Amino acid sequence: MAERKINPIVKQALELGPTILFFLIYMRIKDQTFTFGSTEYSGFIVAALILVPLLLVATLALWLLTGTVSRMQIFVGVMVVFFGGLTAWFNDATFFKMKTTFVYGTFAVILGAGLARGKSLLQWVMAEALPMKPEGWMILTRRLALMFAVLAMANEVIWRTQSEKTWVILETFAMPAALFLFLMANFMALQRYLIEEPKDEA
Repeated sequence: MAERKINPIVKQALELGPTILFFLIYMRIKDQTFTFGSTEYSGFIVAALILVPLLLVATLALWLLTGTVSRMQIFVGVMVVFFGGLTAWFNDATFFKMKTTFVYGTFAVILGAGLARGKSLLQWVMAEALPMKPEGWMILTRRLALMFAVLAMANEVIWRTQSEKTWVILETFAMPAALFLFLMANFMALQRYLIEEPKDEA
């Protein structure tokens, strides 16, 4: 199904909005505790649980407006629901912090498995949006698999050694920014592999 074009600001708001709202809610209630039934929950856990419906609503809205949702968005949504459920059930913030490790680690393993077979799964996912020669896709896939592995390991180190607030800030801003800058730098470095669409002759 072809993707319908929508206002890019609306699209960015739906994609990034839930995470930003999670950060703002956490900063507001991080020092509070909440009692549901006979169980006390920290502000972090409450903010994490609020993120779950926010993300689901945003993903649904994105699908209704554009007619499509990427496999990556679906996977991340499933992981947020799964680890959010574990966090609530066990009343343990560790599960939600480990979500990031699992997401990045899974991406690294999937891309690595494709590379082991001599294929770029990244090309399979993004070829229509970014026409590029096979050798370019292989280079980008190797680099991105390594980047995902580094981010997964970094998340493990951060949540195990740093404060909860530090983890939230780095998870919300630093890791996505690092991934974005990594992709932009590689797209620029791999310009020579891009396939230009033929121009219509006058």
